[in-house]
Amino acid sequence: MKVSIITISFNSASTIEATIQSVVGQDYGNVEYIIIDGGSKDDTLNVIEKYKAQIAKIISEKDDGLYDALNKGISMATGEVIGLLHSDDVFANNTVISDVVK
Repeated sequence: MKVSIITISFNSASTIEATIQSVVGQDYGNVEYIIIDGGSKDDTLNVIEKYKAQIAKIISEKDDGLYDALNKGISMATGEVIGLLHSDDVFANNTVISDVVK
């Protein structure tokens, strides 16, 4: 089962790396990771770039706020399950997605 995880961000350079590591460090292998950035002006995109090989889709453009960004991500997602993890949040451990799938 494919699980899509969507992270939205805007000027989140100080927190997004922990969020990304939390997703890419999951023990479940079939994860589609999507990041929607609202056109950050800080180092957020540089942090995201470090992980681009592990991220399925990255969009950075002006949006109409939090819910517009979430809807963009949801419309791109192809997983049977969709999860949201904001740019200042982390999963509690590296088995969260596999536990949800079970």
